[in-house]
Amino acid sequence: MKKIFFILSVLSSGVLFSQSEAQEKTELTFATYNVSMESDNYSPKGAMGKSEQILIYQLNSGVNAQIRNIAHIIQTVRPDVILLNEFDYIKDPELGVKAFIKNYLNVSQGGAVAIDYPYYYYSTVNTGQPSPYDLNNDGKLNNFGNDAWGFGMYPGQYGMMLLSKYPIDVNAVRTFQHFKWKDMPGALLTKKADGSDWYSKKAWKEFPLSSKSHWDVPVEVGNKTVHVLVSHPTPPTFDGEEDRNGKRNHDEIRFWRDYISDNSASYIYDDKGVKGGLSPDSRFVIMGDQNASPVEGNAIREGIKSLIDSPKINSDFTPASKGGAAYSPENPFGVNHTAFWRMRADYVLPSRLGFKVVNSGVFWPAKGEPMSELVEKRESSSDHRLVWVKMILE
Repeated sequence: MKKIFFILSVLSSGVLFSQSEAQEKTELTFATYNVSMESDNYSPKGAMGKSEQILIYQLNSGVNAQIRNIAHIIQTVRPDVILLNEFDYIKDPELGVKAFIKNYLNVSQGGAVAIDYPYYYYSTVNTGQPSPYDLNNDGKLNNFGNDAWGFGMYPGQYGMMLLSKYPIDVNAVRTFQHFKWKDMPGALLTKKADGSDWYSKKAWKEFPLSSKSHWDVPVEVGNKTVHVLVSHPTPPTFDGEEDRNGKRNHDEIRFWRDYISDNSASYIYDDKGVKGGLSPDSRFVIMGDQNASPVEGNAIREGIKSLIDSPKINSDFTPASKGGAAYSPENPFGVNHTAFWRMRADYVLPSRLGFKVVNSGVFWPAKGEPMSELVEKRESSSDHRLVWVKMILE
């Protein structure tokens, strides 16, 4: 009974509607979850020969404890649309996304009701894509790792996956994987200590802004369209005083601020060459692990702060959890943390237009609460927590 009560409290809308009102309005839950479903999570660090085959094996086994717990969390929150960050790119859906849905989400985990997602979208990303340049300036040309266009040991590591209960207009999806960083006005340039450019002229000319990709995925809810804007900017760390990753993180986040603005998106072009940003009358939800907080951490905070403060975005609420507060009791921001390394990194940011926010949260039960074992340790599920926002579509 205690467990049932907890689940109901997690999902409670906080607002009561009559039956007639409920029939007239569509309630949607959007979620983002960095699931850490990439090869490093299932094999020793530094091991050679890693690839997406490691995840393929785990997905098709149906018995991986971490993935079962991730599925249990998703089955509990039951989002209508969910972004999975760090889900390795697997070209064949039968071996990747469909295997995850069939062998984990379609199977009851821990007594939770199974869930299905008939629609999904994924594509290639820049992580692990080899570059011909020494991008970290260590005097070695490794192609992969720090010399890949986005850090990764093989193409598609740390990829992204979007699952939806509603149809996706695949033909209208816009991707920005190959948008060049140099083409962003006012891009934060990386310099060496002597003031010279960090990247060679040839490398800078080819350098993509996105460390993974940026996607605009239109989801059709009845006769209304919701643009789901997803990305996963690079961590603003793992570099030196030049702060090359911090600057890229800032500009990856800034991309969405410009994309949704009415007058700052003219420079943007997608992978098909179509220019411009989002139509001013569009409903949208920005989702993903942004690897940045406006109040703590190592990021250039103006990036995420300016996005949250955009007049187009409803920032009247901040998802919270008891578990985050209990995990960092001396930190006033702990209640809003979304990662076990103590920071708000993951976001679901809806547009003010077209939605009424009903409730939000971070799936992080406090120790001793039902299902707290699902997030008790790093290896229980992930180093991040699922973040969700429940809204009425208007």
